[in-house]
Amino acid sequence: MIRQGFDNDKYLSMQSEHIRQRIDEFGGKLYLEFGGKLFDDNHASRVLPGFKPDSKLQMLLKLKDQAEIVVVINANDIGSNKLRGDLGITYDADVLRLIDAFRGVGLYVGSVAITHYTGQEAADHFKSRLESLGIRVSRLYLIQDYPANVRKIVSDEGFGRNEYIETERELIVVTAPGPGSGKMATCLSQLYHENKRGVKAGYAKFETFPIWNLPLNHPVNLAYEAATADLDDVNMIDPFHLEAYGRMTVNYNRDVEVFPVLNAIFEGIQGVSPYKSPTDMGVNMAGYCIIDDEACREASRQEIIRRYYNTACALRRGMGSSSALTKIELLMSKAGITMDERPVVAAALEVDEKTGAPAAAIQLPDGTIVTGKTGNLVGATAGMLLNALKALGGVNHELDLLSEAVISPLQDLKVNYLGSVNPRLHTDEILLALSICAVTNPLAKMALGQLKKLRGCEAHASVILSSVDERTLRKLGINLTCDPRHDSQKLFHM
Repeated sequence: MIRQGFDNDKYLSMQSEHIRQRIDEFGGKLYLEFGGKLFDDNHASRVLPGFKPDSKLQMLLKLKDQAEIVVVINANDIGSNKLRGDLGITYDADVLRLIDAFRGVGLYVGSVAITHYTGQEAADHFKSRLESLGIRVSRLYLIQDYPANVRKIVSDEGFGRNEYIETERELIVVTAPGPGSGKMATCLSQLYHENKRGVKAGYAKFETFPIWNLPLNHPVNLAYEAATADLDDVNMIDPFHLEAYGRMTVNYNRDVEVFPVLNAIFEGIQGVSPYKSPTDMGVNMAGYCIIDDEACREASRQEIIRRYYNTACALRRGMGSSSALTKIELLMSKAGITMDERPVVAAALEVDEKTGAPAAAIQLPDGTIVTGKTGNLVGATAGMLLNALKALGGVNHELDLLSEAVISPLQDLKVNYLGSVNPRLHTDEILLALSICAVTNPLAKMALGQLKKLRGCEAHASVILSSVDERTLRKLGINLTCDPRHDSQKLFHM
């Protein structure tokens, strides 16, 4: 069983209360820069066992009557069709998805802000589309030499040129589809405009990682570095906090580097800065809710290994960077992590070596490792999935959950009607077949009932999987890694 290392209920209560206190400290209005993912923070749930992927959303729901959402998007990301990698959709499409998701749970979305605006045609089209849907849009212009030229930034030619975002509530949550969207600049621009209007307002930042009150080289914080290896983020001791309070806290390089300028901007807007350090700006309470430090350390070590394999596979596909892989290797060395700590790797590679074909392995909640090999009817991952369901349901390994009589017609459909060159069934096709058979086959019905037990399980494939298998395992909540090699010498892989 996965050990719980994090008290989620305590987190929801403590975090929401701390944000309420910060609102009161600033006289009743707070612009909260909200980093990370609100709806599906799977990284946090992996490194802090017990943290629910939607914990931050649930925390906001405790503040629902006070909160208003502003979604921010960079105008350049609209024109470049920048993709959100985990969802495979463009940033502008994700803005619409986020608005629907917020509204779906009862949170109020006030408007969208388009940042770095210089008259981009794609941004204008998107603005028109949003307004036709009844969504208010504000444009925030690109400021040359931001954030260095403080005098220009805090003037009518800087923040003053931006369109003011009309807001109605006490807590303004500024979020975005991804990094580089301009959330902080949006918050600071609003502080400038609120101050000119005589409205008291403040700024705070909500980032889960790095966790400021854990040690610098704690595996939870190292896992954050591994997750952002492609961004060159580096955890570091906050020197401003150390000087001001004599206490060591952890922040990351970008916030530390920009703090002197940010402080000057605060002083330019409000006459005095409310903060003495980047750590002061944060409101994250996650570190206080860890109840089993060793469980979180072990979970984070596993996450670092997963990040290594994911980055190596991305590099093999021509999408990653060798510097990011090197950085994760250094993090593994710093933490004393070896591949032996991920037993599914050795299990999958052993079957691959014995059969001379792709293989996969999964570790079930009780620690049992189940493997799958490439067969005539199903691929290695589908075989692994069927074997795992049998093991979880206590079914004799020799019994077939799906007979050849069921699988053969599906293979015929794939090859002779849909034009597939691979007759073996993928994981999604296996699950559909099981669902159909479950109507008349109690064994298939029982096997489907085991699927929920796979969430959080670790799995490894000896080759890079097809996109459909990767998506299916991800939807099942399985933590998948792959060896960074393809199963053939072909140049094109789906």
